[in-house]
Amino acid sequence: MPTETNILIVDDDRRVRDMLCRYLDQEGFHATAVEDGTAMRQHLADNPVDLVLLDLVMPGEDGLSLSRELRATSEMPIIMLTGKGDPMDRVIGLEVGADDYITKPFHLREVLARIRSVLRRSDSRPTRMPDAEADAVPTDDAHREEDGERLIFAGWCLDLAARNLHAPDSSPVPLTTGEFNLLTAFVKRPNRPLSRDQIMDIVQGRDWSPYDRSIDTQVGRLRKKLEADPKDPQLIKTVRGVGYVFTPAVKRLD
Repeated sequence: MPTETNILIVDDDRRVRDMLCRYLDQEGFHATAVEDGTAMRQHLADNPVDLVLLDLVMPGEDGLSLSRELRATSEMPIIMLTGKGDPMDRVIGLEVGADDYITKPFHLREVLARIRSVLRRSDSRPTRMPDAEADAVPTDDAHREEDGERLIFAGWCLDLAARNLHAPDSSPVPLTTGEFNLLTAFVKRPNRPLSRDQIMDIVQGRDWSPYDRSIDTQVGRLRKKLEADPKDPQLIKTVRGVGYVFTPAVKRLD
């Protein structure tokens, strides 16, 4: 039997919870909704979850603190639900570990497409996703992982099949789904300046907006894990007026 995909919705608005649960269940997912962080922790302790839809603004513990807590112990995909017109909230959400964001009010088919896109890019995705052909978000062929492929750069080792990264001293370096996909995009395109629009299309399958700082935020997080001095980056350099370039030579080990 196919593996069931479990989605946990955390939102204090009952109408939003009920609407998302009904829709996602109709699309073949198993959706559960809770209203706060306490209920979220209880559900996670007792049930498998493949992805969390997390509201940003909630009374008591907000989505940022809950996202930070989740990311401290798990690489589980997180999609943040944010208020329309709050770009800084979206940036902060990405900084604390969310993999994507959806602004309210949202269209249900957009939610579905974003969930499928994040699950495709996530190590925790099921072996089969319901209705995978419909509403597909485009992906770059060069970004598809190949079994057994390892990429070596500046002493680092990125294993695409295992979806893990090891430092030059062989210690494992945990990456979120977004960080892994961004690093994969860079490592597969060394010494090639990439615009923010190209990066967004490769890693998230959508266009970049001049007011969207999500790529810069993800690059900043990745630099903190890779660079000896994140303030003077040598591996991921900024190209003024263009975007970013990954500078190390890359060796492929099959």
